[in-house]
Amino acid sequence: MDYQQLVSLRQHHPAWRLLRADNAPLVISFLQQAFVGPNQRSLEQSDLASKLDDLIYSLHQSLGQTLFPRAANAYLDDWADNNNGWLRKFYPPGRDEAHYELTAAAEKAIEWLGSLGKRQFVGTESRLLTIFDLLRQVVEGSETDPDTRIAELEKRKAALDTEIARIKAGQIDLMDATRVRERFLAINDSADSLLADFREIEQNFRDLDREVRERIATWEGGKGALLEDFFGERDAIADSDQGRSFRAFWEFLMSPSRQDELSGLLHKIFNMPPVQSLEPDRRLLRIHYEWLKAGEVAQRTVARLSEQLRRYLDDQAWLENKRIMHLLRDIETKALGLRQHPPENGLISLGDVRVALNLPLDRPLYSPPLKPHIDTQILLEGTSDNDVNVLFGQIHVDKSRLLENLRLALRQQPQISLGELLQRYPLEQGLAELVTWLELATTHSRCVLDEQHSQLISWHDKQGIQRRASVPLIVFSH
Repeated sequence: MDYQQLVSLRQHHPAWRLLRADNAPLVISFLQQAFVGPNQRSLEQSDLASKLDDLIYSLHQSLGQTLFPRAANAYLDDWADNNNGWLRKFYPPGRDEAHYELTAAAEKAIEWLGSLGKRQFVGTESRLLTIFDLLRQVVEGSETDPDTRIAELEKRKAALDTEIARIKAGQIDLMDATRVRERFLAINDSADSLLADFREIEQNFRDLDREVRERIATWEGGKGALLEDFFGERDAIADSDQGRSFRAFWEFLMSPSRQDELSGLLHKIFNMPPVQSLEPDRRLLRIHYEWLKAGEVAQRTVARLSEQLRRYLDDQAWLENKRIMHLLRDIETKALGLRQHPPENGLISLGDVRVALNLPLDRPLYSPPLKPHIDTQILLEGTSDNDVNVLFGQIHVDKSRLLENLRLALRQQPQISLGELLQRYPLEQGLAELVTWLELATTHSRCVLDEQHSQLISWHDKQGIQRRASVPLIVFSH
């Protein structure tokens, strides 16, 4: 950073303005207690003003003097002003009361001030191991020589076999309490930093949203040029390093198995005595749910971008339709005027302006007329010894019951074949139910039919006779 860059940051960056503010201790302490400490994304204006009133009152009582004479709402509006930019004031969809949320710049300042305090101890081993792990991932993930990668995997396999043998022999190396505490503090810092990074990601999407809205409001060109410009910038953000990393993080976090694994690991580490001696914040157990909430806000911002563009296209289409209707009304008005007062020179008549096309291949082939032969034989009423009630006793297969059985099976495993499914839920209505399963397989969105392989389905009919049918291999997945 050079001198001019630092001068610009000092004049324009909200975090630097916060550190230079006269009432910075009040602002930072309140924002930390209201947003950062409890991991609150946004608060209603009434709740936030009430919390600020309580803090100001307690400060006046403890200090014995009035340092902050203004009302709480006045302070909040001042902090949310563009000249400061420490809070963001907005109205959620369908809500009449204003909400406030912490900006990324203010959270950076609070995080930096928090790092100035004395830490319990400075852990260096965990950081060194993290550096080695990251270097190893980069080198191994970029290696193109198959022999080198196989040799590295064989080396790790040999190390794992050695460790397994030592554990079977009773030699178990446990991590001491110092290392456990050091790594837990590193996990806690990384989790909080990741949650703070979401505010910056959300701010980047919000800046794009504001820029698109301003561009749409002042756009005078065609829709094609606007769409090309808009989608170009959106693709540039999605394909950037930040966009790809966020997409990979979101896909990883949205996996239910990963969520369960993360919850299990957090509960195990919180039950360790060295970690309990640190008296950790129990909210860390739900940190991945806070990540999900923060990620959803970024996803909703992207959805608002698409909604704004759709409204613009609808407005443009309405304006174009309105102009067409205006031209048609103008033509009709002039035609009515000419009917009452035709031109003196007479109207110009036009002949048939349609183009007559005569395509040789379009002519239909000759077909002789059909002469139906009508038999005049009188039909007699027939007789039958069969039971006519069979016509009305049809078998009805409940598709909802079959779909519910399929959903219950897919909750336990990601995919299942029709043969395995019918082992759990045997056919109750014989061939009719099997045909219904085949119909559901052809309409299911996540079903694969492999006609190269087959599977044998068996059941017993009402007489107790075993029936078998060979069907293609059918695999359902959720």
